Amino acid sequence: MSIRGLKKKQPKTFKVKIVTVDAEMEFSCEMKWKGKDLFDLVCRALGLRETWFFGLQYTIKGMCTWLKMDKKVLDQEIPKEDPVSFHFLAKFYPEKVEEELLQEITQHLFFLQVKKQILDEEIYCSPEATVLLASYAVQAKYGDYDPNFHEPGFLAHDELLPKRVLRQYQLTAEMWEEKITAWYAEHRGIARDEAEMNYLKIAQDLEMYGVNYFPIAQNKNHTDLLLGVDAKGIHIYSINNRFSPNKSFEWSSIRNISCSEKELTIKPLDKKAEVFKFFSSQLKVNKLIFQLCIGNHDLFMRRRKVDSIEIQQMKAQAREEKARKKMENQRLAREKQLREEAERAKEELERRLFQLEDEARQANEALLRSQEAAELLAEKAQIAEEEAKLLAQNAAEAEQERQRLEITALKSKEEKRLMEQKMREAELIAVKLVKESDRRAKEAEHLKQDLHEAREAERKAKQKLSDITRLNYPHMAKYPQYSPGDSRDANFDKGSIKLDLKDIDLKRLSFEIERERLDYLEKSRKFEDRLKELKSEIHALKLEEKQAGLYC
Repeated sequence: MSIRGLKKKQPKTFKVKIVTVDAEMEFSCEMKWKGKDLFDLVCRALGLRETWFFGLQYTIKGMCTWLKMDKKVLDQEIPKEDPVSFHFLAKFYPEKVEEELLQEITQHLFFLQVKKQILDEEIYCSPEATVLLASYAVQAKYGDYDPNFHEPGFLAHDELLPKRVLRQYQLTAEMWEEKITAWYAEHRGIARDEAEMNYLKIAQDLEMYGVNYFPIAQNKNHTDLLLGVDAKGIHIYSINNRFSPNKSFEWSSIRNISCSEKELTIKPLDKKAEVFKFFSSQLKVNKLIFQLCIGNHDLFMRRRKVDSIEIQQMKAQAREEKARKKMENQRLAREKQLREEAERAKEELERRLFQLEDEARQANEALLRSQEAAELLAEKAQIAEEEAKLLAQNAAEAEQERQRLEITALKSKEEKRLMEQKMREAELIAVKLVKESDRRAKEAEHLKQDLHEAREAERKAKQKLSDITRLNYPHMAKYPQYSPGDSRDANFDKGSIKLDLKDIDLKRLSFEIERERLDYLEKSRKFEDRLKELKSEIHALKLEEKQAGLYC
């Protein structure tokens, strides 16, 4: 046998890309594989055992279709691309998530898908509920809230609220973050899987949760209704209202569902009840509706039967896992509490150490300041001592100056007194001079008057003598040789003596007047010299007073 014959022939494969809500995977799929082979491969890669909720979805000609498990992959109408893309999504939803979702991976995949549907507004949620759901999503992603770590703005890059809610309320991103963080802080101690389960428990009560909508018509010409299929049954809605169904058919009340061409018939369990028929736009839509109805009905009946051995094992493992996780969470909580207490104690010790170091630093600074203050005080004391000496010296000089000023003041007072005395003397002398001048003037006036009277008397005497001479001796002029007798001569001599005496008195009087005048002029000159001396002395004293005042 040849070596080539020993080699196994490698099967032909093609590439597929599986896209989950948060990841992408690529596989090599054999040409002969059926849809279930590829689906099982993906489930094994994800570690998923609750496979009945999920399926592989693809889009062809704008319509979403689920890969059939019992047909070959390549025999189905899949996209002609390399690699072929499939979305691994939840196809059927549980009635009660807490009871039916056993594995953590199952919960996580449902959480991510429902969260995306709410954010994409495929499931309507009130603004209040979206904030609460966002807080659980943040708890699942970031763990317990820590204000020291989760600072403002830590949710800036997370998509947590539908755009409809953001448009409805004129709030800033900081305001929304504050509202979400307020709820987020209340979820302290909740583990990731528990936070995701709480998210799903709130979401499963929303009206549009788990419902697949299809446009239908009650006749072949009009499409004026919506048909919804979910875990509880089939519901008929008006075209503009997806919240409250006009009519519902629970799975327990449906006897049969049949599909032919574009017509789908629902027969109630009550044979008297009206059979409901509707039409869809395409045969593929009818088949998809029929496929979803069969799958949801099977799960509905399965939930009401005794669990299979596999389900019982999974539930037991889930309970054990939950118990183990609970104990682990409790242990972690205790450790976390102890760690937090230790951290608080450490922080307290560090704070105390820092406080002691700060106190020591302050004490050292105070000591340094005290030393500096002591040095400054010593320097100031030295300066003060020098200033005291200087002040004492200045005080002594000031005392000397004061004494000198007192002496000067005394001298000034004495000089002032002398000056005042001299001024008074000058005033007295001036008064005396005025009086003397007046007296002399009066005397001169009297003398002038006496002189005038004397001269007038002399004139009169001479006139009288002349008159007498002419009257008594008129011939004397005619006879000049005639000489009178002795008596005439005697009388003439007597008149001459009288005239001579009169002349002598006048000369004496003139001489006395001249002498008095000269004495007056001499005395006036002396008084003037004395006044000038007094003025000079007074002026000198005034200058000394001014200089003394400027010096003080």
